[in-house]
Amino acid sequence: MTQESAAPSEVSVGEQLSYLLTLSRPRFWLYLAGPVVVGVAYAAASVEDLFSPTVIGLFAYFLLPANVFLYGINDIYDREIDAANPKKETKEARYRGQGYVPAAVGLCAALPIPLVPLVGTAAVPWLVAFLVLGAAYSAPPARFKTTPLLDSVSNGLYITPGAAAYAAVAGSQPPLLAIAGGWLWAMGMHTFSAIPDIEPDRETGTRTTATVLGERRTYAYCGACWLASAAAFGALDVRLGALMLVYPALVAAIATASVAVDRAYWWFPAINTVVGAVLTMGGLWRLLYG
Repeated sequence: MTQESAAPSEVSVGEQLSYLLTLSRPRFWLYLAGPVVVGVAYAAASVEDLFSPTVIGLFAYFLLPANVFLYGINDIYDREIDAANPKKETKEARYRGQGYVPAAVGLCAALPIPLVPLVGTAAVPWLVAFLVLGAAYSAPPARFKTTPLLDSVSNGLYITPGAAAYAAVAGSQPPLLAIAGGWLWAMGMHTFSAIPDIEPDRETGTRTTATVLGERRTYAYCGACWLASAAAFGALDVRLGALMLVYPALVAAIATASVAVDRAYWWFPAINTVVGAVLTMGGLWRLLYG
């Protein structure tokens, strides 16, 4: 008997934690925790700021609990859709109604409350934005993920950890151009990740930006988002803009090469980690030698 088919009383705590770990998509953890590191690197006024309790608390939350919250809600409300999604057989966990999953999601949604005294008032709106957008993306009545364009725009939620970290450390809001550039990057990243799901989504009648546009035009949409992102970052610093051009270059290469998109999709966690590391090193260079 498998973990997912066993009755709740037959599933051990260890098995439950193992399932929640898989549900949290470890391959994508840095999509939320990485922006915290980047935000702190550019907000810090001293080396001590990099390792403050505020930073440690935010990083710890967005590394694991925030991912359980975000992907747990997604899996709960996508149960019927995911029945036809091959990714759930290998790379991800398939939710089958385990009662401990909603409980874990609720707990992870409440965990930012103890962080409020640490992060200060400037960061609170970003924490609220993450929770609201994270829930509204998958849960009714909003369920942005089934509304073309809103599914893409709402995924700006992935930059809210970085904005929260910047605001918590600096005591002020991040530059508007940085927010715009990050938001556009997240829109492109989300829509690119939806390309492998086009056929499963169409089979279940789910409408997304990708299902409406189709694969070829979705590539163009992602490229446009990423070009606009590079332009916004370039207006802040030409070096940042040059770095972000890697994304439109990649999508152009994938669209014109004989590479299966469901294979290329799994390259991006590593690519994003490298780009995030370069961004972070730029912030640290400013702090140490600026």
